[in-house]
Amino acid sequence: MKRWLYLVHRWFGIALCLVMALWFLSGIVMLYVGYPKLTDEERWQGLPALRAEGCCVPLAQALQAAGLAGGDGAAAAAMGWRLTSVAGEPTFIFNDGTKLAVAVGARSGERVQGAGVLDALRAARHFAGEASAQYVGTVQEDAWTHSRAIDAHRPLHRIAVDDAQSRWLYISSHTGEVVRDATLTERRWGWIGAWLHWLYIFRGGALNPWWTDIVIGLALAGGVLSIAGMAVGILRWRWCRPYRNGRRTPYGGFVARWHHWLGLGGGALAVTWVISGLLSMNPWKVFDSGGVKPDRLAYAGGSLQAAQAPEAAAALAQLRSHGVAVKELEWRRVGGTHVVLAHGAGITQVLDAQGLRDEGLPASLWQAAARTLLPRARIVEAQQLADFDRYYVTREPHTMTGHRERPLPVWRLRFDDPNETWVTIDPRTGGILQIIDGHRRAERWLFGFLHSFDLPLLLRSRPPWDIGMVGFSFAGLGLSLTGVVTGWRRLRRRSGSRMPYRGVRATGPDRSSTRL
Repeated sequence: MKRWLYLVHRWFGIALCLVMALWFLSGIVMLYVGYPKLTDEERWQGLPALRAEGCCVPLAQALQAAGLAGGDGAAAAAMGWRLTSVAGEPTFIFNDGTKLAVAVGARSGERVQGAGVLDALRAARHFAGEASAQYVGTVQEDAWTHSRAIDAHRPLHRIAVDDAQSRWLYISSHTGEVVRDATLTERRWGWIGAWLHWLYIFRGGALNPWWTDIVIGLALAGGVLSIAGMAVGILRWRWCRPYRNGRRTPYGGFVARWHHWLGLGGGALAVTWVISGLLSMNPWKVFDSGGVKPDRLAYAGGSLQAAQAPEAAAALAQLRSHGVAVKELEWRRVGGTHVVLAHGAGITQVLDAQGLRDEGLPASLWQAAARTLLPRARIVEAQQLADFDRYYVTREPHTMTGHRERPLPVWRLRFDDPNETWVTIDPRTGGILQIIDGHRRAERWLFGFLHSFDLPLLLRSRPPWDIGMVGFSFAGLGLSLTGVVTGWRRLRRRSGSRMPYRGVRATGPDRSSTRL
């Protein structure tokens, strides 16, 4: 058994230590520079305030132009509609239910038949505050646009703007709106950060269909390597009687000795990081639960209907009468009631048929709607959260989950269904912020916590959290690099000698060396 442990650790290490080193190095970068994304706040900052003058055509007309209106005035898709600005012009954005975005001019009522090069340049200049812009090209998918969230807008126009951040703006070829930005800092650091960490070298090419399997396979092998290394390190450490060299470790060489020490001191952490990274891919769907899932359409009370939804022109006029400037309108439905969310710089106002709701929606509305999420289950506990906790956490915008909406206070509802589902709801807007069952709560600990120690108490402890994360990452990097050097020396020795390996070889009365 020991021999197999040594063989697994040796040959897995030779094959994988470089990959492990790159994971630790890129992880350090990702603590501070994430994969490019366009958050809602960033998008709203680039939009002008919507004006009621000359706006807008009725929703039914816009839906008809988009080809989405049914006979009863309902949209073909249950998701929300938006009124935003594209190149300074108010524009409705819909989805046709086939993962293609559709735009309709809010003034003209005509469907936008795609966005060309000149349209993309105008949109980029307007979004970037009239900064000069240069057309770079059209891409289906490049290093900074692997996200499936923007599939509805492909292919994308890539525009380089001369602003303070030297951004690349990606423009939808269907709607003309900006759907992603990538700053110069994100692009430069991204190559040794997120792009390297997520092995995006295998994305977008011939190996793209197997990218998930490659990542899972390498992470699984890395886990086996780390566990075997811990076992070997413990077995090789003399707890009672030192070796003839006077040390507790048999390794006389500087690199091998440090590899042994780092493995003993940080091996458990290396195991948790590589295994939690593996679990982030949800291998073999281990975190997917069976049974009945919460029904969002039932919670909404049906699809949006133009005949019942507040009109854009009336909503903008009402907001203006209250002195509220907004950048975007979003239509939702909660418990059969149509709601308009008016988004601005750091604000979100709520309107319904009764007008502006300064205090948000009536609690009875979303509470009644919540009972329809799982009709065969009861709500056994309702808890108000005034602060973040172990399962409801906010992260900085550049992080992987930093784009998620996480307002406070919120209500968490616990159901007695077999999956032990928890649903978190924003009482102001009625929006469902989080659905998490027993499997996903396990994922929260096995991936979220073990990979980034993201408990609110720890995240608020800066810079101690940074010192710990960076220090641990450098220890893992050192462990991996010493493994790379040791493995390289091992390969060179094997290529230069035909002598079979026979384990530990004493080289004198006072020192010993071990071939790894």
